Amino acid sequence: MASALLVIDVQRGLFDTRPPPAEADAVIARINALAERARAAGAAVIFVQHEAAGTPLQHGGERWALDPRLQVRDGDRYVRKTTPDSFLRTDLQAQLQALGVDRLVVAGYASEFCVDTSVRRAAALGYPVTVAADAHTTHDKPHADAAFIRAHHNLTLADVTSFGPAIRAQAAEAIDFAR
Repeated sequence: MASALLVIDVQRGLFDTRPPPAEADAVIARINALAERARAAGAAVIFVQHEAAGTPLQHGGERWALDPRLQVRDGDRYVRKTTPDSFLRTDLQAQLQALGVDRLVVAGYASEFCVDTSVRRAAALGYPVTVAADAHTTHDKPHADAAFIRAHHNLTLADVTSFGPAIRAQAAEAIDFAR
């Protein structure tokens, strides 16, 4: 069995904003380091991209593209999605099954939407999930700043036990993809 790193929605239209998501440069650097460790351990790296017709995130558009700071390599995989759930109406589950993946590490954007929803869905499908606690981000909201939102989701996701498989939050540098 194997692990996979899911990098959710780190796209130009979501990161090339004023202001950018919280700690955008540091988050992308942590994602790049995670991806290199994943590849070195033989784990799949899967980039998930959100799209919506008629918006700046329209498939194939400049703003739909991955953030250019991401270090993408040959052999990386891609998933297109249209909802906060990276599994809904996508081929993500089929890709994971074909690769024999039994554990996921999740990073990306936005902590309270696509990261949260995809982590919960993964656990519901039977995958133990490690949330890269400092490698996901969002924008400040009127009710809470991004740092609070990220901390809140790191704590609440790790408290969800009803799906069965464990969800945990761990600093990116401490995540080990080797078995």
